Order: sequence, then C-alpha cells, then structure tokens
Amino acid sequence: MPEKRTIEKARKDRRAGKAPSTQAGEFVREEIRKIRRGAHGARSPEQAIAIGLSEARRAGVPLRPPKAGKVRARTRRSAEYAYEAGQHKRKTRRRPRVSRAVSRALEREPRSTASRAALSRHAKRAAARRSASERSSAARKAASTKWGRAALGRGPDPGAAPGMMRSTAARYRCDRRSMAAPAMRFSFDRSLLRPACACG
Repeated sequence: MPEKRTIEKARKDRRAGKAPSTQAGEFVREEIRKIRRGAHGARSPEQAIAIGLSEARRAGVPLRPPKAGKVRARTRRSAEYAYEAGQHKRKTRRRPRVSRAVSRALEREPRSTASRAALSRHAKRAAARRSASERSSAARKAASTKWGRAALGRGPDPGAAPGMMRSTAARYRCDRRSMAAPAMRFSFDRSLLRPACACG
C-alpha cells in the first residue's frame, strides 16, 4: 500500500494540472525509497519502476497502459488490470497466498538495483533506445507541465492561493520563442515587488 503522503503529493500534482506520468513519479520515488531502506528488493531498476507505476494506477492515477506492441502482452494485461481497478471499472480479487509469495520473492532480491549508479545506467539505456525527436518531444512535454496551469496561461490552479497564482504566472512570464536565447535579462516588476523574467 502506498503511503498517505505519497497519495497527497500525487493529488496535489493533479490539482496543479500536471501530467499523469508526473503524478505516478511520486509512487516510483516512494518505491525506490523503500528499496533503499531495505523494506524489500528488486531484480532490476525496471522492476522497481514497474511496481511504482502499478501502485500509482491502483491508487487512481489516470496513467493509461502502454499500447500494444510497446511491451510484452503479460505486462500490458497487468497494467490494464491495475488501471481499471484504480478507475473503479473492475473489482479486485484478494489473493493472500499470491501476495505473500510475491513479498517473500522481493525480500530475496538485491537492494543495489535502486542505487544512484543503477538508476543512472537505466536512464542512459532508455535514452539510447529513443530517437532524438522522441527525446525532444518528451522534454517539451515535461517542460509544458512542470509549472502547472497557472504559470502557462492554461487557467487558474485550483489548489493554489490567489496571490500565489499571480506571482507564479509573473515569475515565469516569458516569450516561448526567446527561451533558446543564450542570455536572459532580468528586470524588476514593481507591481509585484519581486524579480520577473524579461526575455527579449
């Protein structure tokens, strides 16, 4: 079961208008913390991430299963089951014996698979399998959802205070075409009494 603070962080991300993958990242981080603390192990970094994504889907994060052909059919079925359970489209089955067997198997796995070095190797391998255009589009998508809806002019953030929404939108008020400029000038916004970005 995920911790209460992890669920609250995911809900906060959702209120801020962040992507489902960003919300699921909170559960993946929790799973990595558990492995590092020694609660259980994992056979590989991929398994640790998969456990976190499954917990996120079961907790109600609208992270859709991977498309057919992207992963093995067994992995896709498992993701579909977790997604439907989290969206209350399927009734889950309680299998205590299977749950105990899985817990004992994970306890025998190594803890080093969640180390910084192992996760770094996994990230490099994953990036090497993708083309330059895929990496670029993923980075653009991550940047577009990083600061939430208020900073990007997509409407108010329902989870933020009115003053915070105004200051966040002012701090990241930047012309997108000038984001690639090598240098950025900073001016002082007197109406808010805080520094604001003045790209140009």
